Amino acid sequence: MSDLVDMNKTEKSKKNLLKDITPVQKILFGTASGILVLLIVFFILTGVRASKFGKLTEAVPLTEIQAQELDSYVRNTYPERFQYLKSLPYNLANPELNVGAVSAILVDVSNGNVIYEKKADKRIPPASMTKLFTMYIVDEEVSAGRLHYEDVIPLPPESWACNMPPHSSLMFLGKGQVVTLEELLLGLSICSGNDAAYAIAYTVSGNMESFVEKMNQVARDLGLEYTHFVEASGYSEDNITTAREMATFCRVYLQRHPDSLARFHSVPSFTYPKAQNMAPGDKYGPQDFSKGLPEHITMGITQDNTNPLLGKMEGCDGLKTGYIDESGYNLALTAMRNGTRFLAVTLGGRGSNSREGQANRVKDGTELMDFAFGSFADMRKPEELKPYFVKVYGAQEMAVNLIPAFDIETVLVPYVTGNSIAENISQVQVYLDLPETLHGEIVQGQTYGTVKIMLTNYVLDEIPLVADRSIKKAHGLRALIDSMLD
Repeated sequence: MSDLVDMNKTEKSKKNLLKDITPVQKILFGTASGILVLLIVFFILTGVRASKFGKLTEAVPLTEIQAQELDSYVRNTYPERFQYLKSLPYNLANPELNVGAVSAILVDVSNGNVIYEKKADKRIPPASMTKLFTMYIVDEEVSAGRLHYEDVIPLPPESWACNMPPHSSLMFLGKGQVVTLEELLLGLSICSGNDAAYAIAYTVSGNMESFVEKMNQVARDLGLEYTHFVEASGYSEDNITTAREMATFCRVYLQRHPDSLARFHSVPSFTYPKAQNMAPGDKYGPQDFSKGLPEHITMGITQDNTNPLLGKMEGCDGLKTGYIDESGYNLALTAMRNGTRFLAVTLGGRGSNSREGQANRVKDGTELMDFAFGSFADMRKPEELKPYFVKVYGAQEMAVNLIPAFDIETVLVPYVTGNSIAENISQVQVYLDLPETLHGEIVQGQTYGTVKIMLTNYVLDEIPLVADRSIKKAHGLRALIDSMLD
């Protein structure tokens, strides 16, 4: 009985205690409970967010529109780095070289760096260097599958040697001959045959005018302001170019069709026609040319490659000569040694006759290539030049890629006196400035890091690492959580 009385007293005491709690105390009690719940939820969300960051290994792929916007931005921001030819990324004085040609330029083929120039924008007829454009168009047609090197090419009268202008260089095409496209290209590259240029123009386009439009379209597509053609062989003085623009084209040609060097440009000699080239009914054998060239040419004629440095200069494997009275002795010359390829273009070479002209081509070409290979070597692009995945806190996306603003194939390394090629390259150091994380708004194309390439005191190149996308800043709870995680 006494126990029951005590229980009643306890219950009354509890009720009295609850009556004594004020409204303010009730609010505080409820608020504390709410805060506790909010804290629990906050830490759960923080844990989930931290887990997502921890598992994150790549950024969301760019949309096609984002990729186009990025490409447009970097090309507009760094236009000089997207040119086919470009200045060295470090300062070196233009060397004093003894080059006799009126105009000249010297270029590293892999990266387009110009290491020497002399009146490189003077307009001069390219002469038979025009045929390089003719060959390029054919190689493009072959690459597209519209032509094949083994195709037998019909020879219209406009392409016969007997119908070429006086003093033309020839491969000696004749009526009814059976000739392949590859043989025509050999006739272009080795013999500099004007007749071969006509045969190709008519094969590709049906007439010279339409083919020349293709040549001029190539020049326009490459942004060559002054280069213009009126025919495909180079015989006309109305064909025009500059050393810089011809070097621009040659670099593109070498990069798009490198096999042409071994297949056509470095072949030392060519005999044409051969027995298999004879027209039906023609007999292969000696011929009398004392009264001019006949329609039917049946005697094989061997001609050496017009490039005077082929087989004489180490690594030389191209490219093309050219001469008319209005141009002088022109030469597009390329050579490769120890993985580095240089290209020299000289226009307006001196000489009162072909012997002097060839001698001056040799002198100028040797002067330029000796300087190039004696002063520089290519180093492959360092492995640090690649995209970097970086986490972004306090933003509406969790990651961004920082990418090199422009790509380079090689770094042109200048020689340090007394060092070998290997020693020079081994001393190159690459410094990577890359943030561990980013926070808040990200702007597409903006620089967030750099790759710096150095040799002793030379900054050989400095490539910005730019954001591949824009990301808006986060607000509210996500911003708060990310600020703690960051």
